[in-house]
Amino acid sequence: MELKNVIYEKNEGIATITLNRPDALNAFSIELINELLQCIDDVSRDETIRAVILTGAGEKAFSAGADIKAMIGMNALKARELSTNGYRLCKALEKLEKPVIAAINGFALGGGCEVALSCDFRIASEKARLGQTEINIGLIPGWGGTQRLTRLVGKAKAKELVFTGKIIDAKTAEQIGLVDMVVPHEQLMTTARQFALELASKAPVALKVAKTLIDNGLETDLETALALEREGFGIVASSEDLQEGVKAFTEKRKPTWKGR
Repeated sequence: MELKNVIYEKNEGIATITLNRPDALNAFSIELINELLQCIDDVSRDETIRAVILTGAGEKAFSAGADIKAMIGMNALKARELSTNGYRLCKALEKLEKPVIAAINGFALGGGCEVALSCDFRIASEKARLGQTEINIGLIPGWGGTQRLTRLVGKAKAKELVFTGKIIDAKTAEQIGLVDMVVPHEQLMTTARQFALELASKAPVALKVAKTLIDNGLETDLETALALEREGFGIVASSEDLQEGVKAFTEKRKPTWKGR
């Protein structure tokens, strides 16, 4: 896999994916999106990977969003390609059957904020700044921002952010539920990795089913969601991991998960 715009590392069951266009504030080009999709596909197939960290290179930005310079003179076909690929990227992160942590090291604006919204968790540096800024150039969020943001922070606050295009600091983002945790800048990656290792230590089958149930349950009525939970419970109860977990508990040792 040849990557020019992404740094992709695997260590101790954790995949770290770094957007690597710091001179462009890690803005999303079509090439960057395609490389990220390759990495996500590799993560999905690699059974040794149990959790993912997504972050940006440099000190300034997680991602400043779509590459505005590349949009100058862009025809309808290229614009559609960029929009479609951005949607695919966010959907791939959301549907990945492994937990994904966005380590937000700086600006997460426009599409950058939308990509962070597609992750399971958002840990922000105290230097981070977030916003759905598309309206400032005459656009609207196109990668799920109007929908995922509303589900996280509520309708009124989502409208405020989308309608005004304002950029908020990390503490404000934490207060409204846009990010889960704010840490000192120099501790960001250490904190994200510690959390990723904690997640990676859990039973993979149970984690996968739990993520699917929580995400899908939000899109249906309560009774249907509860029925899905019962089915999921039955699936996990029949896994080898459960037998290992019970055996390890009785033997007072750490379980060795097989992911099946």
